[in-house]
Amino acid sequence: MTIATVIHEGQSPTIDCPDSKHAASHQEPHEKGGVVNGSEESAVCSNTFASDHTHRKLKPRHIQLIGIGGTIGTALYVQIGKGLMHGGPGSLFLAFLIWSLVILCITVCLAEMVTYLPISSPFIRFAGRYVDEAFGVAAGYNFFIFEAVMVPFEVTACNMIINYWSDVVPVAGIVIIVLALYVLLNLFAVEWYGESEFWLSLSKVLLSVGLIFFTFIVMVGGNPLGDRFGFRYWRNPGAFAEYYKPGDLGRWLGFLACFIQASFTIAGPDYVSMAAGEAVNPRGVLPKAYNGIFLRLTAFFVLGVLCIGILVPYNDPEMAAAFEQDLPGAASSPYVIAMDRLQIPVLPHIVNAMILLASFSAGNSYVYCASRSLYGLALDGKAPRILTKCTKKGIPIYCVLVVLLISFLAFLQVSNGSAVVLNWFVSLMTASQLINFSVVTFTYTRFRKALIAQGVARQTLPYRSWGQPYVAYIALVSTFVMTFVGGYTVFLPGNWDVPTFLFSYTMIAVFPIIYVGYKLFCRTKLWKPEEVDIMTGVDDIDEYTKSYVEVPSR
Repeated sequence: MTIATVIHEGQSPTIDCPDSKHAASHQEPHEKGGVVNGSEESAVCSNTFASDHTHRKLKPRHIQLIGIGGTIGTALYVQIGKGLMHGGPGSLFLAFLIWSLVILCITVCLAEMVTYLPISSPFIRFAGRYVDEAFGVAAGYNFFIFEAVMVPFEVTACNMIINYWSDVVPVAGIVIIVLALYVLLNLFAVEWYGESEFWLSLSKVLLSVGLIFFTFIVMVGGNPLGDRFGFRYWRNPGAFAEYYKPGDLGRWLGFLACFIQASFTIAGPDYVSMAAGEAVNPRGVLPKAYNGIFLRLTAFFVLGVLCIGILVPYNDPEMAAAFEQDLPGAASSPYVIAMDRLQIPVLPHIVNAMILLASFSAGNSYVYCASRSLYGLALDGKAPRILTKCTKKGIPIYCVLVVLLISFLAFLQVSNGSAVVLNWFVSLMTASQLINFSVVTFTYTRFRKALIAQGVARQTLPYRSWGQPYVAYIALVSTFVMTFVGGYTVFLPGNWDVPTFLFSYTMIAVFPIIYVGYKLFCRTKLWKPEEVDIMTGVDDIDEYTKSYVEVPSR
């Protein structure tokens, strides 16, 4: 199973893709039960795991860019303005800071499991190995849906960004053009994918760093107006805004709105984990990669929201009008609003162009990642076998086509408006991402209990996270609760909206339906700690680590 977003310099991110009629041979029996060769169960219900045929070529800098590039999109530059309006700069900063700590808890849980057994798409496969095969299937489909829906989200964002310059091209035309480029890069010109993603991801980093420096320069007076405004907007109109209700309740609801925004915007460790099966010397590289990714993402997101609160007051009429009137692209970005207010020419267009690159790059990555997650499910017998069919270049063509079909959801904006559709996608993806994080942390608790039950000392692990199991429980409770809180505004008086409700809570219903349905149909069992398979594949990675010799960079 290969899901990792591969970023090689000048190399295509292809995978070893067996022909569908031979795919069943690339499996190994589960040590604790299960059926070999389908003698007693169908292939769909066999407790087997596909062999990992990936090649370890990803270097540390590739891993770093995978984690950063896959998580920085339009949400950090444009949609973040809504959080500022609802909660104010203080609430926005605190919400992102607190949620970054939750992400740290998730990161250390993943780091401990993945460095012990670095395989492709680890947290999905661990869910099946350490908890229940049905749990792993539900986790796999949840992640696939999450990645697939991110594609039309970014396509919709691309349309809004392009309309900042002109609305001459109709919405449907822009959607078709963007999807056609995704087809080109993922099916016909895949050799360009790795190189393009390397530079596009790098452009996101440069944009984030550049905007942080821009904020510092203009706040101390380095602007055409010579205005040294500093933290003026934290004092007037203030650090905490009232949302929906006046007084302390309104300020709490404003903070909660910012917290929901943070739970959608900040991610990272799951993308790094996806590359575990293709990382060179994973037990040496991954711990540093996890630590580095957390520090970098925290810097980008926490400093980013701090900058936004410095540049624009939460009651800025131009920003409010931009969101109310569904103004296109960077017109609603707090950065661009600040540039216009400070009479800085040209720079808003450069920022809009960079945001367009970031959005297009993110959508392109999601096409790849979603198609490979679906391919992995098919390879393990958890999706139709026809989806294992690959081209001569190793591209799972039918998986890519399925993802592109889901991307047609972007056409919803033709009749509903880009801002409305973006809000729907945000609601759907927030719930799915939080479910994914809940799966990770719950799986870790089962992994830890299995280590104890089977007498494996944590001191022998290549990476040991601190504060366990309390850190895992904090992350599990936080993500589980936020899964249900994310769409709460739809229940407030006057806010009821059927599409918003469905997009907010659909995945909360879909996950248990998949889990229970698969469990009943295939009669899977919840693994006891002493039954959990924590050994298969460990000897191989131990041998690889012992024999690994670092090749000097040319």
